[in-house]
Amino acid sequence: MNVICKVYKNKVCLLKLRSIMEEANQVISYVAYLLPAIVVGLIAYYFFKGHIKNEEGRRRYLVQKEAQNKILPARLQAYERLSLLLERIDPNKLLIRVKPFADEIDKYEKLLIQNIEQEFDHNVSQQIYVSPECWNLINAAKNATIHVIRQAAMHEKANNADGMREYMLRNFMEEVTPSQKALAYIKKEVSELF
Repeated sequence: MNVICKVYKNKVCLLKLRSIMEEANQVISYVAYLLPAIVVGLIAYYFFKGHIKNEEGRRRYLVQKEAQNKILPARLQAYERLSLLLERIDPNKLLIRVKPFADEIDKYEKLLIQNIEQEFDHNVSQQIYVSPECWNLINAAKNATIHVIRQAAMHEKANNADGMREYMLRNFMEEVTPSQKALAYIKKEVSELF
């Protein structure tokens, strides 16, 4: 009986082993069918991922280029207006353009400063089109010009408005004015646009 059990057990073991082998073969055949599909899927994923990234970059570039083409004329116009502002508040040109209407230095000083502030206020919106450094330099040029006018008004040689005007014109004939320094920076910044 022991021999029969052993033979029976061996047959059962062989049957089990055979069924396991058949299942393994079936799994291997499934993997053989799935493996190429997985490889193709991964390749397609990476290909389309790169393609989508390139397309997104190209679209972003085109939108940026179109926006730049639309904003460039506005920026150039802003630089033109700010150049005109600096020319108009330049002490040499301001003193020639704005003549004193009375002999009192205080009134002439206020008239010059009012003229500068008015010119500046007309162009304050242009700051959104220029760099912060450029705008700060323009603002500094305006403040330096006002400071120079106030200093000239306190100068002891200037005893009337015409005397103050002559004193300032003489002093600025040979010096580089704050407006000229800011104008040079604007020219440099505009040249960087191209």
